[in-house]
Amino acid sequence: MVTALSLGVAGLQLGLPWQMGDGDRNHIYEGDAGSQRYQVHLPPQHKGTARLPVIMAIHGCGMTGYGWNSMKSTTQFNRLADQKGFIVIYPTQLISRNPIACWNSADPRHQHRHTGEPALLAGVARQVVDKYHADPARVHVAGASSGAGTAVILAATHPDVFATVTSVAGGEYGLNQVDPDDPDSTSPLDTARQAWAQMGDRARRVPLLVIQGERDKVVPPLVATRLVEHWTALGDLVDDGLPNDSLDLTEETVSVPAAAGRHGYTHTTVSARDGSSIVEAYRVQDMGHVWPGPDGDGRYTDHAGPDVSTIVWEFAARHPMP
Repeated sequence: MVTALSLGVAGLQLGLPWQMGDGDRNHIYEGDAGSQRYQVHLPPQHKGTARLPVIMAIHGCGMTGYGWNSMKSTTQFNRLADQKGFIVIYPTQLISRNPIACWNSADPRHQHRHTGEPALLAGVARQVVDKYHADPARVHVAGASSGAGTAVILAATHPDVFATVTSVAGGEYGLNQVDPDDPDSTSPLDTARQAWAQMGDRARRVPLLVIQGERDKVVPPLVATRLVEHWTALGDLVDDGLPNDSLDLTEETVSVPAAAGRHGYTHTTVSARDGSSIVEAYRVQDMGHVWPGPDGDGRYTDHAGPDVSTIVWEFAARHPMP
């Protein structure tokens, strides 16, 4: 019975052999911080010669990377990768590290470069670049919920590894320090200073894409508002070390009205004087704590939302590492 139960849990978390499609490869990364299981999807364009871009997709709580209720099924990145020609990485959290399969982005032990989950996931990214001859200047990370928190942490701890970061229903670096009953007691600038310190001499402006549902009761819209302010303040600090609005920012917002079977949303861009992207943010009406897109398959999807997987890819394609 114990063996059967263990196999059942493994099947839920890591998927079953017949669930693997063409181009899927399972791996384990081993490093000083421990081990990390993940699946890679290679598109037909992968011939071992051209250096393809990479997107790491990090799931949220109650999900897996490529097993039950997976990030793979939710995002449908594989189908898009086969069309556009990029590699996808799906790390999966084990219940031995978190009983409900959350990434531990709220734990300070997992908010630094050389320890915990940031070290493991950056190690995975490097391993994929080396093994599959991917383009190290076009490695991107996107996360949902707790995975979004971890994605933002990766952008702060490893700006030399990840060219862009996407947060879907996630928050700022050090969000665990923000009191939900008194959020103003810790300003976005306070946490931005900590993110900047994590960047160290690798500091650079990492473009951020934010997706937030206006009816999200798990991660309320205020968290996304703070994230935009936090990342904008971080870019300001990276520029000259001072919170002095030295980037001369430009902000533009476009509204897309709701249509039959489709949520309305706003799309805001925050850019520096040289035109470089600081933050792009989508605020989706009538959407909760989900990954939006017409083709998603999973418990946390919304088919009436914008096609975020395509938006993530297009954002990444526009922003290779300088």
